[in-house]
Amino acid sequence: MTNKKNRNENPEFGLDSRYKSTKERKTEATALMEARLRKMKNLSKDQVIRAKLIQLKLRMEAYINQPVLGDRKYFSEFLKFYIDTIYTKRSVFAKDINITPVRLSQVINNHRAPKDEFIKRLMIHSEKVYADICEFKNEMWYQVYYYQKLYETMSNQDEWRPMIEKHIKLSESIE
Repeated sequence: MTNKKNRNENPEFGLDSRYKSTKERKTEATALMEARLRKMKNLSKDQVIRAKLIQLKLRMEAYINQPVLGDRKYFSEFLKFYIDTIYTKRSVFAKDINITPVRLSQVINNHRAPKDEFIKRLMIHSEKVYADICEFKNEMWYQVYYYQKLYETMSNQDEWRPMIEKHIKLSESIE
């Protein structure tokens, strides 16, 4: 009965209304964070990498299911996170997928769009990395890239549309 009463009176405490004061809530939050940090310190390097890769997969799936609009370059952000999670040097990743470090840097820094061949190699690399971790859909890198490309194209119509419309005419009308 007390919990229901506190929940209704103190909505800022959310569903967990066992705290009688802000100090008590902060103390509990601090204790929980300390326990989480202790547990995280005991994780092996492999466990941390696996957790980060699962986190990346979930973030990519969330982006695909509901693309976030804006100027951020999600493909390159996800790519950086992927590479930096697995490798200590990006040049080693570039060597592993048989591209030059310069080409990789250009893609990561959005100076050059990734070629189809690059995304295919990334797809196969991810397939091998995720094989023992969790299911990873082959098309995910493509989906992230093309969702971003679609948004960029549609949001920049004011820039490209006037030039393109000059070249379009309708010789036959449909009635």
